[in-house]
Amino acid sequence: MRGSGGGDIIFAEESFRIQGALFEVYRTMGAGFLESVYQECLTLELAKRDVPFVRHPPLPLTYKGEPLRQIFVADFICYERIILELKAVRAIAPEHRAQAINYLRATGMKLAVLANFGATPKVEIERFAL
Repeated sequence: MRGSGGGDIIFAEESFRIQGALFEVYRTMGAGFLESVYQECLTLELAKRDVPFVRHPPLPLTYKGEPLRQIFVADFICYERIILELKAVRAIAPEHRAQAINYLRATGMKLAVLANFGATPKVEIERFAL
């Protein structure tokens, strides 16, 4: 499910543009800020790069076809089809990966990008495709 290279990459051009924005935010801000700071910076950078996105969109969830009252609020949805989740932790943990995969399953989307701004010396980026 997880992939970072080789073969056909789903939404390659869109992913490249998102990653460029992530790299620029990290290059400018570095590590050490709260996730909310990186979210705000990324909002500006995605807009500057003409990457279509919605910040904090509420997404409905279902259980066995039944709608749930609980909703999932993504950090960003880019291009109406890519979940972009941000973290600001020492390292991406298994539960962060599980969260990204669960978001894909719950929404029916095909790609999630998980970015960690707390890592050094560079931003950690992992892609998850279903």
